Amino acid sequence: MRDARTPWRCVAAAFALNGILLGSWASRIPAFVDRLALDEQRLGVLLLAMGIGALVSFPLAGRLSDRLGAVRLTRGIAAAYLLSIVILGVSHSIWMLAAGLFAFGMFHGAMDVAMNSWASEVERHLKRSVMSSFHAMWSLGAGLGAAGGYVATTLDTSPGVQFGVVAVLSAAVFGPFLLAPWTSETRIAQSHDPVFALPRGALVLVGVMALAAGLGEGAAVDWSAVFLRDILYAPEAQATFGYAIFSITMVVMRLSVDRLIMRFGAVRVARVSGVLAAAGYALCATTGLLPVALIGFVLMGLGYAAVFPMAVSRAANDPEVPAGQAIASVATLAYGAMLLGPPLIGLVAHETTLRLPFMVIAGAALLITLCATALAPARVGRPT
Repeated sequence: MRDARTPWRCVAAAFALNGILLGSWASRIPAFVDRLALDEQRLGVLLLAMGIGALVSFPLAGRLSDRLGAVRLTRGIAAAYLLSIVILGVSHSIWMLAAGLFAFGMFHGAMDVAMNSWASEVERHLKRSVMSSFHAMWSLGAGLGAAGGYVATTLDTSPGVQFGVVAVLSAAVFGPFLLAPWTSETRIAQSHDPVFALPRGALVLVGVMALAAGLGEGAAVDWSAVFLRDILYAPEAQATFGYAIFSITMVVMRLSVDRLIMRFGAVRVARVSGVLAAAGYALCATTGLLPVALIGFVLMGLGYAAVFPMAVSRAANDPEVPAGQAIASVATLAYGAMLLGPPLIGLVAHETTLRLPFMVIAGAALLITLCATALAPARVGRPT
């Protein structure tokens, strides 16, 4: 076990755990739609509770990460996150589900900030780029969570049973890695450091890129299954394929991102990423065929895979703001879009169809291409 407790594997376990829980929830959204007779508008309002929970957690998690240490905070939040998905599974009223989603979003967001700060420590410790590989483990976890949702749906297993099993197995598998010894290298925040730091200078454009990526990823999480089932009339089990394929593609791409950046540069990678993501959503929005839509999800995965890891790496190395607060500032824009975008999508879809929001997201993805110069090597590490 000593060999398994390497810094990379420990952080990878945190990312995989975070992804598994979110993927498990995303794959069973149609079950809650049926259980509570939700339309797009009501589902959108419920998802808003999850988004608000995450937004509340970001600045607090950033501050606590810098003061208490990213590792310590990641461990504590992981335990609460596991409990929150169990509560989601047994929610049989709109109000209980709303409260559960608020807590789920809060712990998801807080853990994301803390584990990314931990990842930046390990990246500096290893003296090589590994951030994208951590995010690949998150995507792998999300894909496994979605796959578990497919199996549970096929076996007619309730979300309560599925989420309980996922929580227990995840704690047993990933717990030993999260508890492995590690001395935090995060710079301790000073008393005069702000609780919340807005992006500034080049980080503003990086934040815009993260926002566009978060919007696209959030729509894939919360609306892919509903889109395939209600717009393309796919069976509920097959409706889980969209997010699963999206996540698997993200894994494969993120395992290659570090090499692509070294060969072509971050700016070129970001520009191509924006075009691919836009093409994926546009393809989904204009097709009536399930296989073509699934190709669209592949393009989305290819497009969004590199964006957030590059944004986090840039934020974590900001010379003026502590890593936790800098990551929180970018994450607020990314996850604000990821978690608040889906509810707005629901409101628009209620008046039209999901095709229109998907086209809007395609347009937003092009912002990644337009803001890509913020990732130029000459700007990284310079005062902003």
